[in-house]
Amino acid sequence: MQDPVSFFVNADKYIRSALQEDITSEDVTTNSIMRKATMGACELIAKQDGVICGLKVFERVFTMLDHKVEISFNFEDGDEVHSGDLMARLKGDIRILLQAERTALNYLQRMSGIATYTREAVSLLEGTSITLLDTRKTTPNMRIFEKYAVKTGGGCNHRFNLSDGVLLKDNHIGAAGGVAKAIKMAKEYASPVRKIEVEVENLDMVKEAVEAGADIIMLDNMSIKEMDEGISFINGRCKIEISGNVTKEKIEQIRHLKVDYISSGALTHSAPILDLSLKNMRQV
Repeated sequence: MQDPVSFFVNADKYIRSALQEDITSEDVTTNSIMRKATMGACELIAKQDGVICGLKVFERVFTMLDHKVEISFNFEDGDEVHSGDLMARLKGDIRILLQAERTALNYLQRMSGIATYTREAVSLLEGTSITLLDTRKTTPNMRIFEKYAVKTGGGCNHRFNLSDGVLLKDNHIGAAGGVAKAIKMAKEYASPVRKIEVEVENLDMVKEAVEAGADIIMLDNMSIKEMDEGISFINGRCKIEISGNVTKEKIEQIRHLKVDYISSGALTHSAPILDLSLKNMRQV
């Protein structure tokens, strides 16, 4: 996770865009019932058990519209909440509270859902030395929020984007003309401090990747028997990652394997939202 200042330098443009998507010219409903600034208050309530994540993003949606909005939180990111918990109190211009409500909740519910799913997945790896990683299978323009949520849930981030590292996947290998050729070209082009990771789909590719000097081999969509054979052949000569349709259910089936990493796109593309709500809007 970036420090708060640099995080919001990057996050603000996405939050602003989300607000512009929801308010193209005006909030016609709110403006029809609230013709002038009127102080109001409401509460943020948990309607489901889970791990909360994105409270500062939630707050930023409101303060971007009006810096005078006041929010007092009873929880911090990473805390577990339970249905019925009073998570925060909000006070400010009712027009702003109503205009920002849905966008703020969309961020908070989505990020909390990912953090909750990740925490559950990480718990399945307790007692092993395996690190759970996310992937680039994120919602467009939501990556910084979703990857932050993975870390809040106890997982780790894989590459943030294509500039972060070398990962030779099936289409790169096909374009290069084979595993060994792809690794050779990557070593020639990339900085020597960058690790070369290669995605493989069978034992022949495992052998070729090891012999070509891969730093990390990703066993992708292989059966448990095939993975066992690949792990035995690698025999500690490089790091090993498992990937390919990894859900919480699959983690339970592969947690016994002697690998370094398990990467799961499900952390970000399949996590359900956490049900949260703003309630009790009133004038004060």
